[in-house]
Amino acid sequence: MKKHLNTIFVTSEGAWLSKDGETVSIRVDGETKLRVPIHLIEGIVCFGNVTMSPFLMAHCAEHGVGVSFMTGNGRFLARVEGAVSGNVLLRRAQYRWADDPAWSADLARSFVLAKIANSRLVLQRAARDHPAIADRLRPAVDTLAESLPDVERAGSVDSIRGLEGDAARHYFGVFGHLMLARDSGFSFEGRSRRPPRDPANALLSFVYTLLLHDVRSALEAVGLDPQVGFLHRDRPGRPGLALDLMEEFRAFLADRLVLSLINRGQVKDRGFEQRETRGVWMKAETRKTVLVAYQDRKKEEIRHPFLDEKCTVGAIPHIQALLLARRIRGDLDAYPPFFWR
Repeated sequence: MKKHLNTIFVTSEGAWLSKDGETVSIRVDGETKLRVPIHLIEGIVCFGNVTMSPFLMAHCAEHGVGVSFMTGNGRFLARVEGAVSGNVLLRRAQYRWADDPAWSADLARSFVLAKIANSRLVLQRAARDHPAIADRLRPAVDTLAESLPDVERAGSVDSIRGLEGDAARHYFGVFGHLMLARDSGFSFEGRSRRPPRDPANALLSFVYTLLLHDVRSALEAVGLDPQVGFLHRDRPGRPGLALDLMEEFRAFLADRLVLSLINRGQVKDRGFEQRETRGVWMKAETRKTVLVAYQDRKKEEIRHPFLDEKCTVGAIPHIQALLLARRIRGDLDAYPPFFWR
């Protein structure tokens, strides 16, 4: 099993990353701020005006360290990666599965079942812990429960995708009730993207971007092609399989982290700014707070529901990617998605 390693997030404007022996060196204004051995790093994510030497890029590629470049507000720009890892037979099997409607529906069904079940559990736990909002959440909880057998019976990817969309609308229709901090200034009237229209949506989009980076790295590590998915079909530049697998973790990891940051007062609405495009963007200090919280959440331990072993939250994408690879190779009779307990 892949050891859970660390992702370095570089947010300082003007930072310069270079290779120093077997370490990654980060300098800001001529001063070395951090030196980390390459074998301790899983990925590097650079925000804004951050530059990297070609020698370090090559060194990261040789050691399987993915490097992603984002705008200062977290919009994905580019990714640097090395030679394709893994068995070519695995990728050929993946492409055959993606071309087969029945096999694609089988895996798409698993991803969506886990997404809906985990989303429902987020609402159930909120209703249990905060009885005052239970009545507002109950219709969505019931609707999500009713959609699970519909997904199990669905015979095509298109029908599964439609059921997933309906479930997401009901879930996000009550998501604002989970933001309990009265003085946070946050409100939520529905999911909005490209650009996000309010601070809560900006926060969700940012954490989803971080999660996508980790899921993509996990798929590459086991030899799967992140671009070729089953629920999310091929589109130039879109990591379809990474988006597929990410569905299992959205509510459990990303949504819960966003709610925790808001309800604990770690982020406030004043930590965001409105742009001329009518979009809302995260300020630098808020971004740093979110990055630290995301890394801390990944270090927490839980018991994996399928393996029945303790693991870190950050290791779960790697475990699920490995299980998915085994299913596609034929080593497992079915893919066991991540159902949060």
